[in-house]
Amino acid sequence: MPGLLLLLLLLGTGAHGFPAPPETQGQDLELVQKYLENFYNLKNDGTSSRSQKHRNQMVDKLKQMQQFFGLKVTGWPDAATQKAMKQPRCGVPDVAAFGRTQGTPWWDHTNLTYRIKTYTPDLPRADVDQAIEKAFQLWSNVTPLTFTKVFEGEADIMISFVWGDHGDNSPFYESSLILAHAFSPGQGLGGDVHFDEKERWTKDYRNYNLYRVAAHEVGHSLGLSHSSDLGALMFPSYSYSDDPLLFQVDIDAIQDIYGPSENPVQPTGPQTPRACDSKLTFDTVMKYRGELYFVKDRFSIRTHPYNPQNDLIFISDFWPHLPSGLEAAYEVPERDEILFFKGSKYWAARGNDMLYEYPRDIYSSFGFPDTVKKIDAAVHEEETGKTYFFVGDKYWRYDENRQAMDADYPKKIVDSFPGIGEKVDAVFKNEGFFYFFHGKIQYEFDPKTERVLSLLNANSWFLC
Repeated sequence: MPGLLLLLLLLGTGAHGFPAPPETQGQDLELVQKYLENFYNLKNDGTSSRSQKHRNQMVDKLKQMQQFFGLKVTGWPDAATQKAMKQPRCGVPDVAAFGRTQGTPWWDHTNLTYRIKTYTPDLPRADVDQAIEKAFQLWSNVTPLTFTKVFEGEADIMISFVWGDHGDNSPFYESSLILAHAFSPGQGLGGDVHFDEKERWTKDYRNYNLYRVAAHEVGHSLGLSHSSDLGALMFPSYSYSDDPLLFQVDIDAIQDIYGPSENPVQPTGPQTPRACDSKLTFDTVMKYRGELYFVKDRFSIRTHPYNPQNDLIFISDFWPHLPSGLEAAYEVPERDEILFFKGSKYWAARGNDMLYEYPRDIYSSFGFPDTVKKIDAAVHEEETGKTYFFVGDKYWRYDENRQAMDADYPKKIVDSFPGIGEKVDAVFKNEGFFYFFHGKIQYEFDPKTERVLSLLNANSWFLC
């Protein structure tokens, strides 16, 4: 098996960073080889796998893949690299052409048609129609393009749910993690979208959300390639979000081809948070099992107080049931639970497992008055079993053991935490100190002396 042989030879060179053979399973080695062949144009003619030139090409392709995914660029298939390779994804390569028809890879007319040629039995037809329509609408909202569904004959974009080898030289293999693929604009297969029918298609967080995948594939049908921006809809790996959006990088890319929307007010999209952005702010910050999670929109920058790595992840990768835009969260170590808040609802998880019978409301569970519409920030104090909830310029203190609010609350934030201002965006506790966030500023606060010890940038915990 040439691919496996090549990697075993690479392992045998003793090159820096390669894991030892006992730690790497054969199927993982084969995965690396196939992944680079499929998505990074690694050549494998079956004759040169022993050559130094081929080994160098393998390392170069690994570096290219790692750079694209924002991983540490080592040129070796470390655990993080293999993890990225095992994520479900789109079948369009990240480099090199994929079924690209000859000529200009964009449509020369703006009134495009589409037809759903075959349907999946996983969903009612009406749900499939709605998902596909919404996917097209996402792109029409930011361009002059219009999309009309037709029910017979050839359309610009033909959509099918297919099995295995379906006649386009890009079969869906049984063991593949490829969910779908699409072709660039053009005649014949140009613009067509194929979904792998072996997958389970849904309209929620379970398995693979059809709307989410369709919106990505339509981007290819319009001429876009993959983006290396983790937040972009055109990022190659699948991640669930409760409301797929075009990020600004997607909007800029599609408008570069077709021009802006004809709407009087141009739509804009969010941007992926950058750990070293001096203007970065957070929706909430939480500490769980020793790690810190700095949450912004549907992202989290995960790090450890003593080993910061700036690991940007999707919240849904860990807790797929949660909505985006969390407003507060805190850990209760005594129960090994973490609670998440948005609006008047909250969710609970233990590890990556969401607990049953959630979401619940903050009124019946914690005793908040109905004047409280949302929690701005929350932090638990393990030593006392108390949890502090910050709302506007006031805060409540809740006893986790009695499961009741303490008497004589709420109180003014400025009275108990002088120096941090009248409003808190996020807060966590570490090594006896509170860390309060407001905008781009972070306050290190000593609860024993009731003094602010230092002012820090909000992103001071990262390697910047």
